[in-house]
Amino acid sequence: MAVVHIEKLCKTYQLGPVQLPALREVDLEIEQGQYIAIMGPSGSGKSTLLNLLGCLDRPTSGRYWLGGKDVSTLDDNHLSLIRGKRIGFIFQSYNLIGQLNVIENIELPMSYQGFSEERSIERAGKLATMVGLGDRFKHRPRELSGGQQQRVAIARALANDPVIILADEPTGNLDSESGAEILSILDDLHQRGKTLIIVTHDEHIGTRAERTIHLLDGRIERVEYNHRR
Repeated sequence: MAVVHIEKLCKTYQLGPVQLPALREVDLEIEQGQYIAIMGPSGSGKSTLLNLLGCLDRPTSGRYWLGGKDVSTLDDNHLSLIRGKRIGFIFQSYNLIGQLNVIENIELPMSYQGFSEERSIERAGKLATMVGLGDRFKHRPRELSGGQQQRVAIARALANDPVIILADEPTGNLDSESGAEILSILDDLHQRGKTLIIVTHDEHIGTRAERTIHLLDGRIERVEYNHRR
């Protein structure tokens, strides 16, 4: 089943009198449980595509179906609902709330979806343990290493059991050892059947995915199919 299906997706930004095409008639289909990497030089359209896939923006033209639902023309309120229920985000800079501890950061998306406090705390504890933070429940972000903060971010992305997980340079701020640990967690999520879409500049990360989409000047330049370990 295709969880992501896009047809002739375009995004053009208006800068004064100038129109700047950022994405040009992109077609893409991603099946449930696939691990996809998106690569390309700066200005190739990676961030624009990620924003569209994450329902953070709407296309200028073209269609996008997420989990079988056409989200191309939804208004901001409906896009916000889709993001909360169907998409998990992992950012390079973690985007944790400094005043909240590990459990509170992880359960935050569940509170927006109306989970009971008891249920959200229980699930947050299970997710924290799954990513190796079983002994860090009460720690705040400043008390954690970069790798540990990214583990919290991964657990938070899983909170509402999303249809897709989008990761934007998830190891970009980490040393090589911490980065390798995060990639192992992502590999494990893939083995558990999660659909992963990762934007990266790192060729090594790209080879871990099943398929690497290379963008250039807003178009898909080529697609590589990788041999998973």
